[in-house]
Parts: sequence; structure tokens; C-alpha cells
Amino acid sequence: MANKSVTFYDLQVSTGATISPFVWATKFAVKHKGLDLDIVDGGFTGIMERTGGKTERLPAIVDEGKWVLDSWGIVEYLDETYSDAPALIPHESVAVMLKALDAWFWGAGVGPWMRCYCGDYRDICFEHDKEYVTSSRAVMLGGPLEDVQKGREDRLPAISAALEPLRLALRESDFLGGSAPNYADYRIIGGFLWLASLAQTPALAADDPLRPWYERVCALYGGLGEHPGLFPIFGLEQREGDPDLFNREGGKGGIFKRNTGPASTQAETQMIGEPK
Repeated sequence: MANKSVTFYDLQVSTGATISPFVWATKFAVKHKGLDLDIVDGGFTGIMERTGGKTERLPAIVDEGKWVLDSWGIVEYLDETYSDAPALIPHESVAVMLKALDAWFWGAGVGPWMRCYCGDYRDICFEHDKEYVTSSRAVMLGGPLEDVQKGREDRLPAISAALEPLRLALRESDFLGGSAPNYADYRIIGGFLWLASLAQTPALAADDPLRPWYERVCALYGGLGEHPGLFPIFGLEQREGDPDLFNREGGKGGIFKRNTGPASTQAETQMIGEPK
């Protein structure tokens, strides 16, 4: 597959950065298979024209004349077609768990962040996309973007705190895929890079434990996630009265707690009382 490329339809903003989390995830998936990206630039409007009427939504790729649509459909196609390269979904259990993880992340992070940055989202778009983005996102979010975004400084700390399950998952592994990345890493980094494409106010603490993973994944494939048009997402400062931005004592319970005998449980037993 040396020097083989696929045609890749991008979704961009005025800085040239990709904005869609699905398109970001697909970029990483294609590179994971050792393929190059022959990128077709463009924003939100004109997708039907760019794709010759094949689709009005992105991502989309063309591989040797074959059109493949939908982020999950592209992953399935890549794993089936390029089975000699490392798998994106190495086992069916990864697909099942990733669908749960993805649903949780959208509810805990991406959706709430959208309400915090919807005005920024509109402002960073190409001029010819702003009318569409303003009207469509107002319908999606239930009101004018400025009204929806208002007060985000009071909401951002709680969104950061809600990402604790992801921090716990990455405490002992370099990637969500373990020692090497798989589509779980790409799917979740897509949401963070969507945020970085528009958020001119940081959303996470400078010392957030997620930062090493974020930087590690962004550096893959020659720095695929290090586009100069992206904004720094780390640097949120905790104000007095804010919830902790992350748990500095995380990972003490549940699956991270080990019972190796009475000495390992003595402190907790003393705290809650002797078992009856």
C-alpha cells in the first residue's frame, strides 16, 4: 500500500482545520491503514455539488472508484478491504464497548460543549457557511446561539469533571486500544479535535490527566492532529466555588481497587466499621 491514497472529502472551517468529529475520526482511521489522504477541501455548504450528488453528509471516501459513506461504514470497509494492516476494530467486543463509550462521551462532553461554544462554532466557519450554521444549530439547540452559549464559564468546570471515566481508563494505558491505538482512540479524539477547531476559550485544565493521551494521539501519522488552525483546549482555570476540574485522587475504587488480603482492606474496614 506504499503511496496509495484514497480521495477524502473534508469538512473545514475558515482556519483550514477539520471541524467534524466524524471526519476527524475517519482521517485517523484511513492513516491507521497506511493510506494517504487525497483531500477535497470544503465547508458545510456545497457538499452535494462536491460529491457529485453522492451524499449531503460527510465523511465520505472514494477508494479505487468505490464510494464509501458514513464514519462507521468506512471503518468496516477499511478493516475488510485492508485486512493485512492493523485492525481498527480488532475484536467484536471493541465495537460493542466503543458504541457505549461513544454514546457516553457525546452526552457528557461533546453535546454540553456544543452548547458552550455554538457561537464560536458559527464564527469560525467560512462566511458562506454562517447563515446555514446559524439557522440549523439554532434549531438543533433550541434558541439563538448567543443565548445558548451564554454562561458557559459556569458550565465548563462540571463538563470537565464529568470526563472522569475517560481519565480512569487511560491511567494505566497509553491508548484506549492499550499499548497501541485503535478506532476507540480515533473516535474519541475526534470529539476533542472538533472542540479544538472552534474553542477559543479552553475547556480543560492545563494539567488535566487527559492531556498526555490527547497529545500522543494528535502526534500520530506525522502530527495529523496538530493542524495550525486548531486552538488550545487546555488552560481552563478553576475558580473559587467551581467543582474540581478533575479528580486528583482518582482510581481508588471499583476495578482499580485490589484486595490482596486483610492489610489491603484494613483502612476501609476501620472507616466503615467492622463487618457484622
